[in-house]
Amino acid sequence: MATASVAFKSREDHRKQIELEEARKAGLAPAEVDEDGKEINPHIPQYMSSAPWYLNAERPSLKHQRKWKSDPNYTKSWYDRGAKTFQADKYRKGACENCGAMTHTAKTCMERPRRTGAKWTNKHIAPDEKIETFELDYDGKRDRWNGYDASTYARVIERYEARDEARKKFLKEQQLKKLEKSNKNGEDAVSDEDEEEDDLRVDEAKVDESKQMDFAKVEKRVRTTGGGSTGTVRNLRIREDTAKYLLNLDVNSAHYDPKTRSMREDPLPDADPNEKFYEGDNQYRNSGQALEFKELNIHAWEAFDKGQDVHMQAAPSQAELLYKNFKVMKEKLKSQTKDTILEKYGNASDENKLPRELLLGQSERHVEYDRAGRIIKGQEAALPKSKYEEDIYINNHTTVWGSWWKDHQWGYKCCKQTIRNSYCTGAAGIEAAEASSDLMKANIARKEAAEEDLKPVEEKKLATWGTDIPDDLVLDEKLLAEALKKEDQRKREEKDERKRKYNVRWDDEVTAEDMEAYRMKKVHHDDPMKDFMH
Repeated sequence: MATASVAFKSREDHRKQIELEEARKAGLAPAEVDEDGKEINPHIPQYMSSAPWYLNAERPSLKHQRKWKSDPNYTKSWYDRGAKTFQADKYRKGACENCGAMTHTAKTCMERPRRTGAKWTNKHIAPDEKIETFELDYDGKRDRWNGYDASTYARVIERYEARDEARKKFLKEQQLKKLEKSNKNGEDAVSDEDEEEDDLRVDEAKVDESKQMDFAKVEKRVRTTGGGSTGTVRNLRIREDTAKYLLNLDVNSAHYDPKTRSMREDPLPDADPNEKFYEGDNQYRNSGQALEFKELNIHAWEAFDKGQDVHMQAAPSQAELLYKNFKVMKEKLKSQTKDTILEKYGNASDENKLPRELLLGQSERHVEYDRAGRIIKGQEAALPKSKYEEDIYINNHTTVWGSWWKDHQWGYKCCKQTIRNSYCTGAAGIEAAEASSDLMKANIARKEAAEEDLKPVEEKKLATWGTDIPDDLVLDEKLLAEALKKEDQRKREEKDERKRKYNVRWDDEVTAEDMEAYRMKKVHHDDPMKDFMH
């Protein structure tokens, strides 16, 4: 509702206002009227219908939603097509060289190119066109029907009417001709006449096809505030058919889904199948082309899972062609398997009988038996053969690879070699290998005996500075005191570079006293008493 003021209202006034709005929305109360006397749609939201406070609207209105700033320069008019302004008698300077009009040049001339232009002939000067410029607004620039002349559609109507008149005239002429033929031929042509009349009726039905297509139209009035409008609703169900849910009114019968309008099961399972016209939606899903389409979908899914780039919705033609090729290959493979089995085992249902000698087991093969019935000669036991090559000896070997096993290694038994594809050395190779093995064992035993006879080496104690401590090492007390002083001075110089002298003398001779002083002054970081030293 388009309210004008935002003044305070009591609870009772607010309740009455809400009831009035609900009545207007339901169509029980008249719609609100604006300043111009036009009805305001009660379904417009309040944020759209409420006018801003700064407009000071006294009455309800939708004027604030309309374009109230209109530019007078904008226009809705269009070009005057084909209008002429002035036609000259002779050529003028600057005019079109082809037709002689001043409003365009020879490059943009729309007239047929003349052999000799109007500039040189000075004849048949074309009139000047009417040049107009319009400043259109936003909607005018995008209006598809701007400048359209509705009177031009009368030509289309006239053309269709003329076609209908010609068709009716032709049908009348055909009927007159058939009547004349029937009067001449008599009763013999009655049957032919009936057939031709049927054809004419079909033609007439085609003429009135638009009128006969209205059997399924339902005119429905849509209630609106402005007086209502009519809309056409197509009804796709024939009214003579009985609805699915009315076939069996039993509560425990087949379930009917009103949202999808589906009933999967048969509503009348005990009725005569010859009298039923509906047996449930499952009947259509499991028969005819629906079943083929279902199999096609399943094949597309399985093919996609196995790596085939096929999709039923994206490329249906490709999926259908792939399914046809699959069925052809499946039938071909099935027939090939059947032929292979028949060729191997034979066909018991075949009319061709086997030869008598095969049935009784007779042959020309000579076999000898002893008194106990055992075969002596003629049928030796056949050894089974594998797919690998057997009993093939290479490189002068007399046995195959793998006939010898020693120390987790395979080899040849003839020469006891564990290197594959090696040349056979025979018995000489076996003797050389044994001699080499005996020699290696003797060397290992000699080495172990020599290691046992070695004397234990005395461990030498290292000096503090990393050398062996001689037995007669004697440290001089005075030299050791001087070395300790030098070590203290060196550490002070390391802490403070300013106490370092300019001329530094370097001495790389280290005595035992110097090393002992360094050891005594050295701080051991892993010593727990290092913080209490010095």
